[in-house]
Amino acid sequence: MANNVYRVTEIIGTSTRSWEDATKRAIQTAAASLRELRVAEVTELDVTVENGKIQAYRAKVKLSFKYEAAPTAAAPKKKVAKKKAAKKKKSRRR
Repeated sequence: MANNVYRVTEIIGTSTRSWEDATKRAIQTAAASLRELRVAEVTELDVTVENGKIQAYRAKVKLSFKYEAAPTAAAPKKKVAKKKAAKKKKSRRR
């Protein structure tokens, strides 16, 4: 873990079955788009109620994943420079 940076984001999973299922759904869904998930912390549990009955279980989850900064702009590739040079030669021939 040395010399790495991690980002924390908070998501909410829902389920009509249980808080455990809501948590599992949140993590599985996040794992589909986030790489290198490290830690999941359930920070809050609640339910939605309608007419005195539980409609959905909700789990608020903090996720920690490895942060990767955007790559810095690189110097133009040689292929691009060669194409430009070829265009210049063609225009000189005319």
